[in-house]
Amino acid sequence: MLRWVALILILVLVGLQLKLWSGAGSMRDVDSLRIAVKKQTDENDRLQQRNQALGADVLDLKHGDQAVEARARTELGLIKPGETFYQVVETPAAATTSPAAASSAAQAGQP
Repeated sequence: MLRWVALILILVLVGLQLKLWSGAGSMRDVDSLRIAVKKQTDENDRLQQRNQALGADVLDLKHGDQAVEARARTELGLIKPGETFYQVVETPAAATTSPAAASSAAQAGQP
């Protein structure tokens, strides 16, 4: 009789261990949920910082003329009366003669 009780208890223990390690709500599931929560928390923190920066920018634009003027200068090219605007244009590297174009021109001139 004691053997049967011990055997039943061992089977129950094995069944519970299987459920703990491989069933729904197992340790693997808990670990994956912890990782997902950590990723979401990090993303929320990053977005919270971005929202705070945007909120400060909105307040600055609502209450400060300097912020509006700075935005207009950088984004719209605002020039005040009496100011002189200088634009420096650099020639792109593709505009210069490339070795491939020079070799094709040399081949075209050969008989």
